[in-house]
Amino acid sequence: MSTGVDTNTFYRTDTAKSRYDKLVSDRKVYVDRAVKNAKITIPMLFPDENATSTTEYETPYQSIGARGVNNLAAKIMLALFPPNEPFFKLELGDMAKQQVAQQGDTSAMTKIDKLMGAIERQLMDYMETNRCRITISEGVLQLIVAGNCLLYLPPQTGGIKLYRLNNYVVVRDGTGNWIELIAKDSISYAALPPEAQACVEGTDVSPDKNVELYTHVYLADGETFEMYQEIEGQIIKGSEQEFPRDKVPWIPLRLRKMDGESYGRSYVDEYYGDLKSLNSISKSIAEMATLSAFALFLVNPSSQLRVDKLKDAQSGDFFKGKEGDITAFQLNKVSDLQVAYQHKQELQSNLSFAFLLNSSVQRNAERVTAEEIRYVANELEDSVGNIYSLLSLELQLPLVQCLMAQLMAQGALPDIPQGSDGVQTHIVTGMEALGRGHDLTKIEQFLQTCAVLPDFQQRLKTGNVLSQIGTALGLDADSLVMSDEEYQAMQAQMMQAQMAQQMASPIAQGMMNNNNNQQ
Repeated sequence: MSTGVDTNTFYRTDTAKSRYDKLVSDRKVYVDRAVKNAKITIPMLFPDENATSTTEYETPYQSIGARGVNNLAAKIMLALFPPNEPFFKLELGDMAKQQVAQQGDTSAMTKIDKLMGAIERQLMDYMETNRCRITISEGVLQLIVAGNCLLYLPPQTGGIKLYRLNNYVVVRDGTGNWIELIAKDSISYAALPPEAQACVEGTDVSPDKNVELYTHVYLADGETFEMYQEIEGQIIKGSEQEFPRDKVPWIPLRLRKMDGESYGRSYVDEYYGDLKSLNSISKSIAEMATLSAFALFLVNPSSQLRVDKLKDAQSGDFFKGKEGDITAFQLNKVSDLQVAYQHKQELQSNLSFAFLLNSSVQRNAERVTAEEIRYVANELEDSVGNIYSLLSLELQLPLVQCLMAQLMAQGALPDIPQGSDGVQTHIVTGMEALGRGHDLTKIEQFLQTCAVLPDFQQRLKTGNVLSQIGTALGLDADSLVMSDEEYQAMQAQMMQAQMAQQMASPIAQGMMNNNNNQQ
């Protein structure tokens, strides 16, 4: 699809750094908001630009912000990436299914389904090996607090990298699809490859010198993304690449989608007022409680009591004086503290509901069922405002596409027999996927519903059912279930053994009768 604009001329008129600096102004308000949100929840998640590794962050006077962010992130991760099974499903489209059915092999679809289940498990193992889940969980925290983050999955080397909002810029079209991004990295000169070092000016460069590396990615013709890397205004030799739209290794994420905005809003934005009020009132209560605990004693100036001797007195000692010579000073703020504490409880209750702290949808068990995961996903959808649907579309789907592209580049994925050339495999994510545990539920319902039919057992393809159940459970069914050929061979052996036993029985009986007659 042609846009009518020479994209290379448009995007490469300026250097990547100049283009980055132009787009920073549109991002500034989102960065400032992210810093403010982090200070009230988890300050180290998004420090200001002057922060260093030695910066000491001021701890908020309340902990519900940090607890709420961590709890919500954990529930999002549980719904999007269940720990026990794939979060996606590979399947053939309707056209491909028809073409496979025309081949006449009744077990072909079952074989393809088993193969796709094996690929799903391979992708999940690949994710765990490359520690993708850890990086993605950090990204979810960024989404809750800052509303935006960027994931990069290197096609050749594998793995995953996270960029905070203050390290990249992005441009989206009117429909919300991103069409341009520039990522900024600060790398020491010694860590750069020779091609990148050649772009650094000067002959005597310190190995510890930090160099700004810019990666510019843009949509070239509607279906292809082009990428290049730049240092000090020079394009690094060999860095120019092209990617299909569905395999681009960059995933710019946002939590709250707003029409006409290239960046998203965070979840903390919606409850910043309550968090700020709770922090202020918690600070006041702490300060007033400290003052209330401070003990002072007032001595009547006309009293004959000697304070220096009184403070060293033992229990039971006698002194000249009268009642009232010494009184305790108290800060009479009990009623004010009660009012403040009641308001604090109301704020905590509202925030606990907002961040799902009062929700207990997961039982304590080693394995979480598909139904429990579905419950969490529905709760995120209903209570937190379509977070699950948005992230399944903008995170799960491109993530699977990138991981498959990485494995294909490494030659690690098997070919899927699809019946004809050009048939594409569909990736199913979101509520309908939720791993293959959903397929197991469908199989169980089918068997229970059809069990009442008189000839159901005779017409059931037991081998295919066993294979599909194993695939739905994430198991290698071939290692557990005999194939049709193995089952037929076993049946033949059993019949032969039974016939031999039947033939041998009269002979043995006759021999026993002869022995008895001889005796």
